[in-house]
Amino acid sequence: MSTLHETAKRQETCVLVGVITQEQTKEQLAEYLDELAFLAETADTHCMKVFTQSLTKPDKRTFLGSGKIEEVKEYVEENEIDMIIFDDELSPSQLRNLENFIPEVKILDRNNLILDIFAARARTAHAKTQVELAQYQYLLPRLTNMWTHLQKQKGGIGMRGPGEKEIETDRRIIRDKISALKKQLEVIDRQKMTQRGNRGAMVRVALVGYTNVGKSTIMNALAKSEVFAENKLFATLDTTVRKVVLQNLPFLLSDTVGFIRKLPHQLVESFKSTLDETKESDILVHVVDISHPQFEDHIRVVEETLADIDATDKPTLMVFNKIDAYQYTPQDEDDLSPPTRENISLEELKNTWMSKLKEGEVIFISAQDKTNFEEFKDTLYELTKRVHQERYPYNHFLY
Repeated sequence: MSTLHETAKRQETCVLVGVITQEQTKEQLAEYLDELAFLAETADTHCMKVFTQSLTKPDKRTFLGSGKIEEVKEYVEENEIDMIIFDDELSPSQLRNLENFIPEVKILDRNNLILDIFAARARTAHAKTQVELAQYQYLLPRLTNMWTHLQKQKGGIGMRGPGEKEIETDRRIIRDKISALKKQLEVIDRQKMTQRGNRGAMVRVALVGYTNVGKSTIMNALAKSEVFAENKLFATLDTTVRKVVLQNLPFLLSDTVGFIRKLPHQLVESFKSTLDETKESDILVHVVDISHPQFEDHIRVVEETLADIDATDKPTLMVFNKIDAYQYTPQDEDDLSPPTRENISLEELKNTWMSKLKEGEVIFISAQDKTNFEEFKDTLYELTKRVHQERYPYNHFLY
C-alpha cells in the first residue's frame, strides 16, 4: 500500500531565465526576476536557480547565447528540473528551438505563466471566458509545435485550460473559437452594463493598484466582507463590488484585478471589460505598497494602464499602504554620496509625496494593523461626500 508521502503531489521545480540588454539594466532585471519568482511561487512551483546573461538583444533562435543555453540545459538535466521559465515572451520559433534543444522539460515564458495563474484563479463565467480567450489568442501562432509540445507534457503548470484539451490544429477552428468567445464576452459585458445601470444614485469608488498591494485587505476592512486576500500575486481576479456606508453616506466600492508589468497583451485586451468598473467609477483609490523597493515603478505601471482605458480624469486618493513593513537604513554622516531609496526615511517620503500630489489626496496607512485607518476613512468620506454633493445637490439629508 502506498504511503501518504508517496501519493502526495510533488511540487514542480523551475529555473528562471532573463537577459540584461540596452533597454533593461541589471538592476531592472533583478527586480523583474524577483517578481517572476513570486509569480512562480503563486503558481505553486519552486525556483531552484536563476540564469542571466548580458546581450545586446535576446538571441533570435534560443533567447540566450549558445554557451549559456548549454549551461542551462546541463543544470536542468542534472537536477531533474520540471520547467524553464523565461522572463520575456518567446517567439514561436524560439519556443520550438528550445523544446528541441532541451526535450522532456516544459518551456514557459512570463506570458504563459501569468495566463496559467489567471486560469487557476478564475471563478466567474466572465473571468473564465476572458482567460480562455486570452489563452487561445496566445496559442494561435504557436500551433505548429503544439502537438509535440503536448505529447511530452503531463499537465501541471502552464498546461491549464485549452492546453489540457485536444486543441485542434486547424487554425480556422481556433479562430472560430476566438470569435465565439468574443461574442460571449459581449453578451456578458452588456449584462454587466445593465447591472451597473441598476445600482441607483450612489457614488462609485474603485480600488486600483499593482498586484499584491493590499486592496482586498482594505476592501474587507471597509465593507466588513470576506473578499479573498493572501500574500500572492493576483489573489483577486474577479471584480468584487460591495456597498459601504461611512457616516451614513452609502457608496459602492469595487476591488479590481491588480496590475503588473509586462502583462500579456492578450490579457490587456480581453480584460478591458474587467476594468470597466474602474473606468465608470467616480473616485479612484490608488493603493501603493510603500514597503516595496520599486513602488514608484508600480505607480507608473498603474497610471499608464489607467491612461490606456481613459480613466485618469477622476478624483484620486493615493493610499500608501504597508507602512508597518517599511524599512530603511540611515546614511552615515560622512557618506557624501547621493542617498539611495534605502536611505530615505518614511517621514521624508511622506513630505516628498505630499508635495508631489498637491492636487490630490494622499494618506499613509497600514491596512493590516489599522494604523491611520480611521483617518483614511474620514478622508475617503470627505472625498465621496464632495462628489455626491456635486452630482446630487438636493440630496443633503445624508450628511
